[in-house]
Amino acid sequence: MHSFWYRANALLTFAVTVLALMCAMASLSDNLNSPSPSANVQVLNINWFQKSTQGNDEVSMTMNISADLQSLFTWNTKQVFVFLAAEYETPKNSLNQVSLWDGIIPSKDYAKFSVHTTNKYRFTDQGSNLRDKDFNLTLHWHVMPRTGKMFADKIVMTGFRLPNDYR
Repeated sequence: MHSFWYRANALLTFAVTVLALMCAMASLSDNLNSPSPSANVQVLNINWFQKSTQGNDEVSMTMNISADLQSLFTWNTKQVFVFLAAEYETPKNSLNQVSLWDGIIPSKDYAKFSVHTTNKYRFTDQGSNLRDKDFNLTLHWHVMPRTGKMFADKIVMTGFRLPNDYR
């Protein structure tokens, strides 16, 4: 006969193995989902564009951010972190990214949204490289699952330009 501890160990080992297999299957099932999110950003106004006392360019803008990220949610999605970044090139750096707005979407019910806002964080360049500069607005998202690995993606929106003169 096997002792109580031997039987308890066998049962616990079996339960942990089944749990690990279920988590792996759940994580793999998310790979079958092919999301098709959409987003649109409109820059309504450049509120101010100035050179700061430190000599850096700073911009404040009013934007409409609308997105439908419902397809990112599956039964395994805990939440989605989303942020809007301005991306541009300078002679010193091939890619500059400045976060303008961010948010956490806790469920599919809040994944279709439209926000009228000014940039939440300062759009500042280290130097005076923003005058008459073309830039992209990129909506990034990070899907945080209940189990499995996190994944990220983005939508790039082109065709934005800053004015040549400070305001």
